Parts: sequence; C-alpha cells; structure tokens
Amino acid sequence: MDIRKEFLQFFAGHGHEIYPSAPLVPDDATLLFTNAGMVPFKNIFTGAVPPPVPPRRTTCQTCIRAGGKHNDLENVGYTARHHTFFEMLGNFSFGDYFKAQVIPFAWEFVTQVLELPKDKLYVTVHESDDEAFEIWSQVIDAKRIYRFGDHDNFWAMGDTGPCGPCSEIFYDQGEEHFRGSEDYMGGDGDRFLEIWNLVFMQFERSLDGTMSALPKPSIDTGMGLERVTAIKEGKFSNYDSSLFMPLIDEVARMTGKRYEYESGAGMRVIADHIRAVTFLLAQGVNFDKEGRGYVLRRILRRAVRHGYLLGLKKPFMHELSRAVVAQMGDHYTYLRERADAVREMIALEEERFYATLASGISLFNDELSRTKDKFSGEVAFKLYDTYGFPFDLTQDMLRDRGISADSAKFDELMSEQKARAKASWKGSGDHAAQSGDFKALIEKFGVNKFIGYDTTECDATILALLDSEFHAREQIMAGNNCWVMLDRTPFYATSGGQSADTGTLAGSAVVDTQKFYELNLCKVEASTTLSVGQSVHCVVSAERAQTARHHSATHLLHYALRAVLGSGVAQAGSMVAHDRLRFDFSYPKAMSAEQVAKVQEMVNEMISRGGAAHTEIMNIDEAKNSGAMALFGEKYGESVRVVSIGETKELCGGTHVKDASEIGAFFIIKESGVSAGVRRIEAVCASSAVRFAQGLRDEIAEISAELKSNEPIIAIKKLKEQIKELKNELKRVSAGRELGVTDIAGTAVCVDIFDGDIKAKIDELKNRHERAVVVLARIEGERVQLACGVKGANIKAGELIKATAGIVGGGGGGRDDFATAGGKDASKLGAALEFAMNFIKEKLA
Repeated sequence: MDIRKEFLQFFAGHGHEIYPSAPLVPDDATLLFTNAGMVPFKNIFTGAVPPPVPPRRTTCQTCIRAGGKHNDLENVGYTARHHTFFEMLGNFSFGDYFKAQVIPFAWEFVTQVLELPKDKLYVTVHESDDEAFEIWSQVIDAKRIYRFGDHDNFWAMGDTGPCGPCSEIFYDQGEEHFRGSEDYMGGDGDRFLEIWNLVFMQFERSLDGTMSALPKPSIDTGMGLERVTAIKEGKFSNYDSSLFMPLIDEVARMTGKRYEYESGAGMRVIADHIRAVTFLLAQGVNFDKEGRGYVLRRILRRAVRHGYLLGLKKPFMHELSRAVVAQMGDHYTYLRERADAVREMIALEEERFYATLASGISLFNDELSRTKDKFSGEVAFKLYDTYGFPFDLTQDMLRDRGISADSAKFDELMSEQKARAKASWKGSGDHAAQSGDFKALIEKFGVNKFIGYDTTECDATILALLDSEFHAREQIMAGNNCWVMLDRTPFYATSGGQSADTGTLAGSAVVDTQKFYELNLCKVEASTTLSVGQSVHCVVSAERAQTARHHSATHLLHYALRAVLGSGVAQAGSMVAHDRLRFDFSYPKAMSAEQVAKVQEMVNEMISRGGAAHTEIMNIDEAKNSGAMALFGEKYGESVRVVSIGETKELCGGTHVKDASEIGAFFIIKESGVSAGVRRIEAVCASSAVRFAQGLRDEIAEISAELKSNEPIIAIKKLKEQIKELKNELKRVSAGRELGVTDIAGTAVCVDIFDGDIKAKIDELKNRHERAVVVLARIEGERVQLACGVKGANIKAGELIKATAGIVGGGGGGRDDFATAGGKDASKLGAALEFAMNFIKEKLA
C-alpha cells in the first residue's frame, strides 16, 4: 500500500486541497528547518494572513529534526523511531470544520483505509475535553478512551498565541511483545504507540496566561509516515520497514557484514542520515561552517564515522544516495533532477573528512586512554576545530563506553571562537513586520496589482500607509519614512534575486520596495504629506532597465553553465542589480580558465544572435512539462510566469529585456568558491560592461605609458625574464657571501638577510659554534620569511621570532631551539632585524 498516496487522496475526497511539501528551509526566521507539518501554515494559524480558499488542506510534509529546539540527532539509530528526516502526513482546517468532523475523518482512515484492527486502537483526550470524549464515544468503546493532562494532551505554538487540547490515536503492539513496567497506556514503554495527533486550536493565550476562545477554531493533525508504515507492515521498529530496509541492505552489501538489529545501530544511522543529506542537498542546502550547512555537515560526518567503524575506509555515502533517489524519486521528482550534483557534492565532502578521519580517531583514542572520568573538553574542541569532528560526533563515539565529555569547557572554547569569528547563523525575519497590520490590509484590499512588466510610470491611489513599525496610519507628514500600499504599482519588490526598484512617488523618493505576505509595499522618504486615498504619480528609476538586462543575462549564464559544465549544475542563489550580477551554482570544483572563457563566449553569442523574449502564463505542471526550469524553494502558485530568452526557458517573476540583443556585451569578472560544492560567478553587462571594458583599456594604456611600449604584454614578459635573472644572481651572490657574525658575551650572533635556504644556513652556523643565536630573513615580494636558531644560549627561539615577526605584520613560533615566522610588510624588515639584535644583546648582557 502507498500510504502517502492513500492519505492525500482520502482527504482530497473530503474537500481538501493537496498542498505540496514545502521546502525544508522554512520562510520563518525562528526555525532552522521545517520540523512539523503545520510550519508552512503558521502565519494562517497565528492570524497574520487570512485563510486560503478552500480553507482545507492536506499534505505530506518533509521534515528535519537535527538542530535547534527539535534535535533528535543523538537518538537516531539507537531507538526504534527517532529520525533526522521524516515525512509528516497531515490534514488542516482553517476555521472550517472542527472536532465533530476531524475525529470521524481520522477513524475512517485508520480503520477503513489502513484497515488497522479496531481492537488494537486506543485514544487519549485532554482531561477537560468532554466534547472530544463524547464524539470519540460514538465510534470507539469509552473504555478505550483515556483522559490526560496538559503534559500529554495540550498543544501550544508558543508562550502566547493559538493553542488547544489535542487527541492522540494509539496502536497496541501487543502485550506478548512488550511486558516492561512502562508498557501501559500513558507509560513510556513501546507497547502503546502513538500514530496520529489531532490538535484542536480553539484558544488564544495572552501574555498574562489568560485563554480566550478563538472565533474560528482550527484543526492541525500530524501522522508520521515512517511510524504508520512500520505498524502496517507488522514491524516493531521503523528501521525494519520497507522505507529503510533497502538502504540498510545496501549498507550491509557495501560493508560485507550481515545486518542484525541488536548490533546494527551504525547501519541504521547511515540509512537515516543518507535520506536527510540527499534531501537537503537536493533542496539547495550546501555544506558550510555554520547554520544549516553546518548541521548538514554534522549529519554526513556522523554517518561517515559509523561507516568507517564498519570497515568502509573510502567514500561511500555518495553511492548510497542512489538508493534514496531510486526509492523516493518518483514522488519527489527533484531528487532525480539533482541526483548527479548531489552525489558529486557528497563525494567531495566525504573526501575532505576522510583526509582527517584517521588522524582524528587516533587523537581521540590517545585521549580516551588517559580519561578516567570526563573526556577533555580541550581535546573535543581540537577534534572539532582541527579535524572536523562535530561535538555530538565525539559524544556519540563516547556513548558506547559510558563516558561523557566536558561540555562546559567545549562550550567555553566554542564561545571564544564565535566571538572572534563573529557568530554564526541568524534568522532574517523582521519582527516589526511580523507584528504589523497586514492581515487587515489583505482582508480589506486583497493583494495589490503589480503592473511593472508593462510600464515604469503610472498614476495610482494610496490604499494604505504604514509607519516604521508597520502599523496603519491615515496620514504621514513630510520628513518621515513610511511604507506605502498602492492599488496598482509599477515598482518591483525584491524577489528571486532581483533588487528592489527605486524611483519617485508624488515627488517623494522611493528608496526600497518589498513584499510582506505578498503585499507589494514601497518605502518612501516623504517630502510632502501623504494621505490614504490620495492619487499619486509613480515613476520607476531608469536603473530598472539596466537591472532587467542583468537579470536576463543570468538566464543566459545559467543555460551556458549547464551546457559547459553539465546538467548537474543548479542555481544556488543570485543577486541582480543595475550595475552587476552574481550567480551561485552547484559545482564541486573551480572552473578552469578555458571553461570560464567558453561560458562567456556562449553568452555573448546568444546576445549577438538576439531573439525576442517571450512571456507566458501557464499552469505550474504544464510549465514544468514544457521544460521550463524551476528553482527549488521558490514559491510558485498554480499559475506561473515562464520567461523564454533564446534557448533558455525558466519560471521567473522578474523583469527582463524585450530582446536578447538589448543586453549588449557580457563579461565575467570573477569565478570563486562560496562553500563546499558551490561556486560563484560575478559578471557585468550592458553599460556596466562598457565601463568595465573602458577601465581595462585605460589600465592597458597606463601600463603602456609606464613601460614606454606599444606592446605591453611583450614588454612585461621581458621584464619578468630580467627579474628572474636578477633574482638568480642575487641568490648566487647572497649564498656565496659570508654572513656577519658578532661575538657577544661568548656567543656567536648573526642577524642578517639571506636569500637562500635559511634553515640550512642556520644549521650550518650553529654547527660551527659552541654557542650561537641566529636570525635570518628572506624577502619574497612584499612578504618576509623569518627563522631563528639558538644553541647553548639562554634565549628561546620561539619567543624571539614571534616578537620580531610582529614588527613586519606577522606571527609565528616553534621550539626553544628553532622557530619560524612570516610577515606581510617587507618595508619594515630593517626595523625588525634591529629589534632582534637589541633583544639578543639585552638577553646576553
């Protein structure tokens, strides 16, 4: 049985719109990942926006719980039902039906569609919820209904806001299998397994704790697909079900070991984690040093470590991702589209970790052999900082030995590092915006109309004015900033990477344009008094035309990158402004100069051929079937805008040229890395490209004048040859000359410049004298290399070289008898060597 399909079709048959799974990265500043089925509808439940039409939805939502408040990572693999990635089946009512309808829905699905035995089912309700008890009594024996308190049967979104009692359906897995002291209804044992939670949102909790009845109560339910699949298949662990066993079997094949439940935690960890890693990468999350990318890296490295202990001494997770795609790619089609790119990114990250894994485990084992009570927090931090071992991976390695790590010391060192490196991930939400008067505006006016595709100038009416805290005002006086909602607007709001339009509104400057809950609002610096109902003339800045050229250029660039680098390339972010563009894309390594040149050439060829840009409004499925590229994570409605420019075809809501030839010229300024598996191209086109070319021409002219040559490239090559010859001659002279050695208090002291092997020269001088202190420097362009050797003298080489290097803007250190350092300011070398000599004289005096 395809439970996912049966669930969605069941509720679709009861008037629910099937809503696609929202991205794992939520549009919510308070959450790291989407961790529950209701997350995409949070603004509806809180009342920030009105309910949709129809007010019923059903989903199978992909979720991640591996960071922040909901973090199940440590338990994954060691329990029967904890997962980092899981699917949550749910049905939702936004002020439509309530308990009298949702309880029969749930009972019908569980008993008639899933065909679970009624004598195995139990129900819980809140101790005060007589209504739910009575409704349940109509379909199930009252003896099977249990009343519990707030801890078990009351749900709240937070300290304030929507909340209410809930009712849970339990499945009895059998007394013959579970006979522990906690295996009773309400106990912590596994005999009675919760399969479905029905939340009745009927109250609003205020700051003082007072609860008032909501005028339109709502329903939010959640049933874990993994859990109900295991029950349906008669399994006592989710990992024994058909959702996980194909992955576990593949791990067993890779390791050549037989899977057994009692000793198979490592295989279960790998099977769970490869699902999370594959989905996150396919949805555009990339490995990183912080935030979501760091959580992704933790998950992969935890799995790799378990694989290593199972004998997998080379990367394997990238191959295992094929099994995830084969199993889930039919329902989540983007997995197939991104399969090659995902494998490449996993392989690259695995290779990085394997390079340090053996050394890290060696350090871990050394410290473990000395550990009596707590594992050193300093070593745990070194494992994290130097070898890439997340702290919970170290804890995971210790758990089988019954030892804990010094988490307080680790946290202290981590805090110090964060303070130095400037903190990690922060949400991007605007709390003022979240508490603004948007719901009232949407209910009163609906979403205002954007007409900027066809015009950049129009007359419009002010529907609403909002102050800096997003609260409605009838009038804004001159000299104040405000947000303006127009009945129709030519101003494009920041979206899809395209920067916001600016311009004028009734003579006042429009300095920004943003969307708040789909409302297009302009930020205005009012130079005159603005009033609700006022007719105003709007003009978009002339920069819009240049922005449109750069936006169209990104479409051509995306197409060229896929043509040159392969179809695995996927957009990972973009920024389009009037004077430049930035395009991030998934690719595992730096592009070669030839590839960059080929991409640039291909874009310019498409521009030179020209071709009208076409825009069509299509159904979302029709658009995707037509070959239009869609970006994962972008919000698309039922109808979408498809933009075709030459060979390119993408879903896009941005503004574009009417013909590719309007883009003019295109230059790639820079190709660089953003994070593991993500590259970035920065480029310019149109008038910015002209300025770029002019700048290059001016630089060449300046170089030609400086070299007094009309062929500067040839002149530069000759100069490089001359410099090379002079450097070789300098080395020969320097290596051959005798360095100045001074006797100070019976110690041979040498502080000098030496353009050769300074370590070998120091060793030579130390071998020649009973007592010696030697400081030698070598100049390399603007930088300086320093080394110090000490023999038989009461001077520490590390201390001396560190102090000396500080003068040339560097640092270093080493042993008491030999140390090295570097500096970035060769102009201060004379002062540094003078300091070194004075330091030595003072110490030897």
